[in-house]
Amino acid sequence: MQEPLVKVRSLKVHFPMKQTLRERLAGKPPKKICAVDGVDLDIYPGETLGLVGESGCGKSTLARALLRLQEPTAGEVIFDGRDILRLSPEEMRAQRKEMQLIFQDPYASLNPRRTVEQTIGLALTLHGTSPNQVRPKVKALLKRVGLHESSIDRFPHQFSGGQRQRIVIARALAVKPRFIIADEAVSALDVSIQAQIINLLKELQREYQLTYLFITHDLSVVSYVSDRIAVMYLGQIVELAETERLFANPLHPYTKALLSAVPRVDRQKRERIILKGNVPTPVDPPAGCRFYSRCFLAEKSPDCLSAPQLREVEQGHYVACHYAAFQSPFLQRGVG
Repeated sequence: MQEPLVKVRSLKVHFPMKQTLRERLAGKPPKKICAVDGVDLDIYPGETLGLVGESGCGKSTLARALLRLQEPTAGEVIFDGRDILRLSPEEMRAQRKEMQLIFQDPYASLNPRRTVEQTIGLALTLHGTSPNQVRPKVKALLKRVGLHESSIDRFPHQFSGGQRQRIVIARALAVKPRFIIADEAVSALDVSIQAQIINLLKELQREYQLTYLFITHDLSVVSYVSDRIAVMYLGQIVELAETERLFANPLHPYTKALLSAVPRVDRQKRERIILKGNVPTPVDPPAGCRFYSRCFLAEKSPDCLSAPQLREVEQGHYVACHYAAFQSPFLQRGVG
């Protein structure tokens, strides 16, 4: 069986909160925001793993932690056999050539005072490209992402949103990475431009044998681009499966609610699941199942007040839900 390119084990990113004077005098322990709280993931070479969830569930924080743009509190991030959390700053700089990030806002991620050549060329220069080779390589990258080479001396404000995102993609490709995280890479674009950028990413994946972590809240988009999908809720992965299987047979109540909101073009009716209540705060979240307060199946299992573990309930289908585990014939047969 193929070894994962990226292994994430028990990854946590906690942000400590400042205490008030009253809390310090009372001797209360400091509170923390549990943005990512014990994530386990395997991402295989050449695949696209989609990561979905509500805003604020920790998707972007997880992405930054995988690249050490945000230092994790605990856990492991193993890239091609090396735990990158143990690398020195010099070793990490060399490692970044293998791992790149496409940001959500293509304008905010570009320096408005730098031309396209300066923006893309900086990545090339930092990783050893000689100055006389920078301009030809930038032109070739622009051509590959669908921009004319005459764009090389222009500034970001002279491009449309879709063109700016192509520049960001070209910058990510400049150092020939193996793993790219696309963090809401098309959410700020018009629908027609979204399709162009998505098709470009798929073409580049086939051409350069890239591995993607595709983060989005748009289930229609993620169903098109992803081989597998991980569903995230309040800092934890609650379900993980192949795309077709997840859409055909969602097991976690939260996933069921998400999929019920996806618009359909056919006339088949789908029962809309409206979740009640608010998302619990990530500040010292509940110790049991984090979806319990909003779950419409909570009364089905007496163990819902305890924290479920992410476990395989069908072949290649993982879910963190007591109810789903009890109902699975896969587990009842003693497999997994």
